[in-house]
Amino acid sequence: MSLPPEKASELKQLIHQQLSKMDVHGRIREILAETIREELSPDQQQLSTEDLIKALKRRGIIDDVMKELNFVSDNVDQELPSSPKQPVCFTDRQSTLLKKTNIDPTRRYLYLQVLGGKAFLEHLQEPEPLPGQACSTFTLCLHFRNQRFRSKPVPCACEPDFHDGFLLEVHRENLGDGTRMADSTTMLSISDPVHMVLIKTDIFAETTLVASYFLEWRSVLGSENGVTNLTVELMGVGTESKVSVGILNIKLEMYPPLNQTLSQEVVNTQLALERQKTAEKERLFLVYAKQWWREYLQIRPSHNSRLVKIFAQDENGINRPVCSYVKPLRAGRLLDTPRQAARFVNVLGYERAPVIGGGGKQEQWCTLLAFLCRNKGDCEDHANLLCSLLLGYGLEAFVCVGTKAKGVPHAWVMTCGTDGTVTFWESLTGHRYLHKPINPDEPPAAEQPKPLYPYRTIGCVFNHQTFLGNCQPSDSVESCVFDLNDESKWKPMSEEAVKSVCAPGATTSLPPFPPLCASTIDASVTSNEIEMQLRLLVSEHRKDLGLTTVWEDQLSYLLSPALASYEFERTTSISAGNEEFQDAIRRAVPDGHTFKGFPIHFVYRNARRAFATCLRSPFCEEIICCRGDQVRLAVRVRVFTYPESACAVWIMFACKYRSVL
Repeated sequence: MSLPPEKASELKQLIHQQLSKMDVHGRIREILAETIREELSPDQQQLSTEDLIKALKRRGIIDDVMKELNFVSDNVDQELPSSPKQPVCFTDRQSTLLKKTNIDPTRRYLYLQVLGGKAFLEHLQEPEPLPGQACSTFTLCLHFRNQRFRSKPVPCACEPDFHDGFLLEVHRENLGDGTRMADSTTMLSISDPVHMVLIKTDIFAETTLVASYFLEWRSVLGSENGVTNLTVELMGVGTESKVSVGILNIKLEMYPPLNQTLSQEVVNTQLALERQKTAEKERLFLVYAKQWWREYLQIRPSHNSRLVKIFAQDENGINRPVCSYVKPLRAGRLLDTPRQAARFVNVLGYERAPVIGGGGKQEQWCTLLAFLCRNKGDCEDHANLLCSLLLGYGLEAFVCVGTKAKGVPHAWVMTCGTDGTVTFWESLTGHRYLHKPINPDEPPAAEQPKPLYPYRTIGCVFNHQTFLGNCQPSDSVESCVFDLNDESKWKPMSEEAVKSVCAPGATTSLPPFPPLCASTIDASVTSNEIEMQLRLLVSEHRKDLGLTTVWEDQLSYLLSPALASYEFERTTSISAGNEEFQDAIRRAVPDGHTFKGFPIHFVYRNARRAFATCLRSPFCEEIICCRGDQVRLAVRVRVFTYPESACAVWIMFACKYRSVL
């Protein structure tokens, strides 16, 4: 790789400075003089270059120089907020800080160390895992000012062995220029917390949200030497939000060290003022929301039964305005189109909030970081994320709250085109539906559009700036008119009131939105691994039935275009490439032979679980257990990766055999 002349001269100057600092020239002169005295025989006039280099190598000079000239590449994570930022982990806290990562000396950093956990009493009885034994693990995920970090997984235990360090850049987003370091007063005005999410992963790769905590880091600004130790008590989530799940020991340190620390009294006063200001804004919004709701009920008493959701509880059991769960979110270069974004949200796992005992659905809308780290969530979590991504693409998008068949509460996304087109986006499947309202005043014989969507009623729509309650005579979706500017059909909340508690930075209680991270899954390697595991499972299953198994690699390869076509169709709603696939299969299957194929789609990478699901399909079982003459089996797996390590896994089983009548 060639360098431009100015970079080359700059590099030479840096190397020269380092060599001068180490006094390499003086050491070389000493070694040369010593070598000439000891090794130059009387009949030799001079030493060769090779002899001199050997002498330098022997005394370790060259090794010392190469150790000191430690070249590292520029860190692109700071320029691309959508890239995953790997945790910076340190072993020797004193000496290796500058060697492990690039540190801009004009920037201010917060070095957060997690120094173990204790009192995770749920794991009190768990035995120590044997070396190499699969066990459940804890992973700590962090978000701070557009930076994402993830700890190394540690085995679940009563005292989990967390020992990780994270270097968080405080001086971001034009909070100062390169010539002036952010001082203590500037940093005291930065109210963004460090959001910490603890995830448990079991031996089957199933994830569980254990705790979600917002760390107030600014206490370090008033501590001596800019270093402080904290004991953080993590509380459970959902119905267990008042129950302690464990304690983390955390050390905070400012880097470079602060020239002047603030008094603890000043820090406490600032934090108290922020809490007071936030509480007052939330109180005023609550007063306004109550007044709005009274007015809404006066329009029509039946409105009391409509699903008008103004507040929703997050994973910590805190009531927050629903508009705060949505914000325009840009995916950088990780997702190219709105439909690809819908596909990404669709492949994130669906799981209703866990509830102990009966009594219906548990209310829990997750913060975005908790949803992404867990990689699964309820329909509201999916709808909020999809709406945020569509807003990021410049569409007029809203989350709709209503019901599906049998009165089941549900949330989906709606976009309104400039031409008046209304499109529903189902975040759990990626399907899109055009909405054409039925006119109830038309005579019975008149032909009405038949709705294809599964939605029955709609109570309200909202995004980051707008909240609208449905005040039409009927809340049936098929007869709804989505003219959102018509206040006789949709009662709006004051945009100023919504912004006062939901705009970025409006209150310190709002969790900042994290950027998306690129996938860490190697699609080719994962596809091969799952395919090999499925081949083994099929062979064992057929062996149990007394059948032999012969695999045909070429037939397996021919299935690839079909899987790619299926995923392309899921993403774009356009079918392509089917003709070539069918032609290739006709050529591969001789006359008198029969071909059968069965494609299936999963959003997880557990081969054994996928195989068990496939066997429940009579069509797939017929292929896997195929009997006949000259039976040849094939299986192809194709993993398509998406941000946050979400993936779509397509599997196709196939067989060909000679038809014997």
